[in-house]
Amino acid sequence: MEQKLTLFELNQWIKDALSSAIPGTVWVVAEISELKENRNGHCYLELVEKEGNEITARARATIWSYTYRILKPYFETTTGQFFTHGLKVLVQVSVEYHPAYGLSLNIKDIDPAYTVGDMALQRKEIIERLQNEGVFDMNKELELPLVPQKIAVISSKTAAGYQDFMNQLENNPPGIKFYTHLFEAYMQGTEAVPSIMAALERIFEYEEFFDAVAIIRGGGATADLSSFDNYDLAFHITQFPLPVVTGIGHEKDDTIIDLVAHTRMKTPTAVAEFFISGAERFYERLTSLEEEVVQLARETVDSKQEQLADYAENLHRFVGTFINEKNRQLVKTGNNLQQQVSRFSFNKKYELNNLKHDLHSAFSIWKVETRNSIDRQKRILKRVVHESLLKEMANFNQLKELVKHESVRFLTKEQERTLRNENTVRLLNPENVLNRGYTLTLKEGKIVKSAVPLELNDEIETRFADGKVKSKITKKE
Repeated sequence: MEQKLTLFELNQWIKDALSSAIPGTVWVVAEISELKENRNGHCYLELVEKEGNEITARARATIWSYTYRILKPYFETTTGQFFTHGLKVLVQVSVEYHPAYGLSLNIKDIDPAYTVGDMALQRKEIIERLQNEGVFDMNKELELPLVPQKIAVISSKTAAGYQDFMNQLENNPPGIKFYTHLFEAYMQGTEAVPSIMAALERIFEYEEFFDAVAIIRGGGATADLSSFDNYDLAFHITQFPLPVVTGIGHEKDDTIIDLVAHTRMKTPTAVAEFFISGAERFYERLTSLEEEVVQLARETVDSKQEQLADYAENLHRFVGTFINEKNRQLVKTGNNLQQQVSRFSFNKKYELNNLKHDLHSAFSIWKVETRNSIDRQKRILKRVVHESLLKEMANFNQLKELVKHESVRFLTKEQERTLRNENTVRLLNPENVLNRGYTLTLKEGKIVKSAVPLELNDEIETRFADGKVKSKITKKE
């Protein structure tokens, strides 16, 4: 019959076999699936190895308090990452087997460089995944409003960074008004990612009201930044319909959400200054446009006035030239006519000697009539030119009077509106109401508008224009 062993003996045999097979320490690569610290400072872990999502190996591990006090800050300072579950680590372990508690790994040392490399690899894989999916720059492609004044803020209410952000916005030197609403979320730890995503979902319900989203946190440890290198959170931001501005509060490193956000600023104060400076630039542009419009209007008025002056001068010059030309033509015609008459008279002198007196009379009559006709033509031409000049002057005066009339009408209208407002204020003055014979009834210093709240024996005060009296209610109907 085969030898019979107790369970303790079997487990002791296994322990001795393991001690012989693995006498010292070994370096093991594994992922931390669970991590707990007890009140004595000991750390208890569960290490696993995975192929895809399937666990292919599992083991319990322990870091005793005297080792844990050294390894934890060393790991976190070197990696900038909390020592927590979900990390892939390279640890030096001794294999221990207890007959009552089974197999356990006692962690003696840890190599932070391995975790740093794995984290960098994971970060690179997340960035490449977002780029391959074609969503990496989607939030950057959104158009930021010219003046984003309605801002949804994701932060912790008690964070110093949030207080700095609000103080900068509310006390900006130009006095620009901003509307902000805080959507609270955890900004560090394991709850940060789902908390920030939940805040984005709440903002999405009021998408049409807001211009942009600000995700801010103030300073903190470098280890706190790991939450912002999360694929799900980064993908959520790329798909968000509003521009996202980040101010994570870390000067040296850009997190993945900084890379996919519309705009990345270093600190919450810098985010506030980003919004303020954008509004200032828009206000300065408006002021510049206003000055340009005023200058253009002045130049247009000056140009039109110069054109009117040129038109008047050209018209005056044209009329003078026209009159001079007509006078010259008339003189030339008269001279030509006179020469022709003299020549005709000379040639016909002998032939017309007998008709000299008749011809002289006829010629005198004709000369008078011709002169009268020329005078009439000159008067008509002068009148036409004068009327044309008067018409142009009338048009100019009409334009001038129209401008004057419109200015006077505008000023008169504004004065009348001011007088109406003054009369309305004067009529509504309580003293004027009392002067018209009305009274005010008060109870305990408050105006009584109805008999309902009054009771018998209540003391009331009645105010007149020239004094007041007090009375007591003795009857109510």
